[in-house]
Amino acid sequence: MKLRECAALAALLMVLGPVGAAGFPQPVEIRGIFGESDEEKAARLKAEQRENDQDSGIAELRQRISDLENALRQSTGQNETLAHQIRELTGRIERQQKDFDYKLCTLAAQQLGAATAPDTSGNGLPCDPNQALAALASPGNRAAPADRAAPADRAAPDSGGSLGTLPADSAAANDVRAQFDEAMNLLARARYDEARAAFRAFADANPKDALAPQAVYWIGNIAYVQKDYSAAATAFAEQIRKFPTSPQGAESMLKLGLSLLALGEKEKGCVTLGAIKSKYKQASAGILSQAQTARAKCPKD
Repeated sequence: MKLRECAALAALLMVLGPVGAAGFPQPVEIRGIFGESDEEKAARLKAEQRENDQDSGIAELRQRISDLENALRQSTGQNETLAHQIRELTGRIERQQKDFDYKLCTLAAQQLGAATAPDTSGNGLPCDPNQALAALASPGNRAAPADRAAPADRAAPDSGGSLGTLPADSAAANDVRAQFDEAMNLLARARYDEARAAFRAFADANPKDALAPQAVYWIGNIAYVQKDYSAAATAFAEQIRKFPTSPQGAESMLKLGLSLLALGEKEKGCVTLGAIKSKYKQASAGILSQAQTARAKCPKD
């Protein structure tokens, strides 16, 4: 046998493996000799794709969790800011309400002709507005301060142009008084817009009644305290024009001037304040002092 043939036979025997007892070669594992099969490759790619999909899903889930956490932190911050703003607004409203109650309390005390009482309400005000306004709204306190006309003068029938009312025992007079009392009760219960409308209805329905000047006066006062200066100026001007001799005239003229200044009508406001002393010679020192203080920024006469 030639040398080349012997070498080929030896190589074949190495591939086939050792010869068995029967003289036949043992089976030989040839997997991987010729590379990866199509089935193996497909299985491997499928497994890799599944792993990639799982990794992508986990990454997406983590991103969503992160986004939710950021949104929650932002929402919490916004809620805290909103809660702070609500607390500030609530405090401001409470302070404005106390200031409003104090001013109405002062007006009520002036109407009753008494100094403000010590604070017993615990709300930090110089007087209790509910007590003062309730006292003012009671039928027994319809009388004006010391400089106002006596009830007997108001009860006299109208003769020769003076303001009067129907007799006290008249049913119509009782209805008129009840209408005015209802407006005062609304004011005492701090239902200011309703009280203002009720005084307006009373003044329009009873222009000749002795309580009409007071009704218009309260319309202006409520509007002034509510900082509705346009409506306040209109009411005070009406009070002065329709009831020039009313006990509330001097104060109405003062508030008219202050309302005009608040509206930016500086010239008109200054003229109005300067005319109080000549128009109402019996004006109180307090009213004249307030007018003088307000005119400090007016041009010199």
